[in-house]
Amino acid sequence: MAGVKDGKRPYRSPVREENARRTRQAVVRAATELFVARGYAATSLADVAAEAGVARPTVFAAFGSKAALLRQVLDEALAGDDEPVPVARRPWFQPVWEAPDQGGVLDAYAGVCTLIGHRAAGAFETVRRAADEAPEVAELWETLLRNRRAGARMVVDRLLTLDGPLRPDTDTERAVDGLWFYNDPAHYAALVHRCGWTEESFRRWLGARMRDALLPA
Repeated sequence: MAGVKDGKRPYRSPVREENARRTRQAVVRAATELFVARGYAATSLADVAAEAGVARPTVFAAFGSKAALLRQVLDEALAGDDEPVPVARRPWFQPVWEAPDQGGVLDAYAGVCTLIGHRAAGAFETVRRAADEAPEVAELWETLLRNRRAGARMVVDRLLTLDGPLRPDTDTERAVDGLWFYNDPAHYAALVHRCGWTEESFRRWLGARMRDALLPA
């Protein structure tokens, strides 16, 4: 059996594994700061290693490439940590499943989008800007667009399990289009970062716009 010698299990060191995880976390934090501040093209793995206080080969061994590191930055910004738990099963997403009516679902989803915007708006903008010049980032950007649309569809499917119609001029696909438009972290960046809105003001505005787009007046 691969990985087993003389009938013994391969040795695992919890301390070593924890140290490796802490190193990865330090690298991701450093990469997040540099990618957002400088941009993708202007940030090298050597820059990230220096910021994280590790050797460049350590960064390469942990992530393999700068594009893979950027993907990890995005994954952790979206989820909030490095645990392998889908967004839909995160505690902060549960209000979407638990809301008793359609308006409550959209208000809860506005809260989710506000939280994600707080954590990931800068990283999203980094990817958007780099996508025009780096093919590997363009692929990541397309994945982000598809994933946002899948999230919007999941919320619309939840709406359809509850009593009440959608707007008369809105079918399922149009509803997904609307939520996909509004769940863009760029809205958070524009209104909170650029215009100085509070997060609560943004959340209320976003929930109201989602209701307007999907539910009858």
